[in-house]
Amino acid sequence: MTKTVFRAVAATMALSLATAFSAPALAGPAEMALLESYVGEWRGEGVTRGTEKPESFRCRLTISKGNQARINYAGRCSLANMNLSVSGTILYSDQNRRYEAAMSSNAGFTGIAVGRQQGDRIRFDLAEKQRDRGGNDVRIGSAISLANSGITVDFEVEFNNSGQVITSSVPFGR
Repeated sequence: MTKTVFRAVAATMALSLATAFSAPALAGPAEMALLESYVGEWRGEGVTRGTEKPESFRCRLTISKGNQARINYAGRCSLANMNLSVSGTILYSDQNRRYEAAMSSNAGFTGIAVGRQQGDRIRFDLAEKQRDRGGNDVRIGSAISLANSGITVDFEVEFNNSGQVITSSVPFGR
């Protein structure tokens, strides 16, 4: 995997994990109970698709109860002899009547995403355009689902100059 491809994948994974976990306080008991049901230690594995050679990677995610009706998260993925770490917070905003997630990463990416709830499922979608080190446009998209006592992170990176698309799905379990 080239460094440019790796950095784009790492950025997408960082945004995905970070996006899944952050929002403003004052959540009601039902919203906070749903968020707190994800507190604990999580592990996941995935494989990048769309590269010359698919690359396997592993991730860990720790979610803890935070202050003011928030949960905090910290994650780390090992990918192509490099580690990616992310951290952030997720909360339910009574004012905005929605879940919100914020994150930052060691890859220099930060992001905020809105979570949509359907029953006991919360889905965070994030799409961004960035530039790689060569100045080329890169489209990054990710979706994080908190559902059925599990977490799934799906991501896609598209390099606009070449049309190459890299995807992966990472199911997390306790």
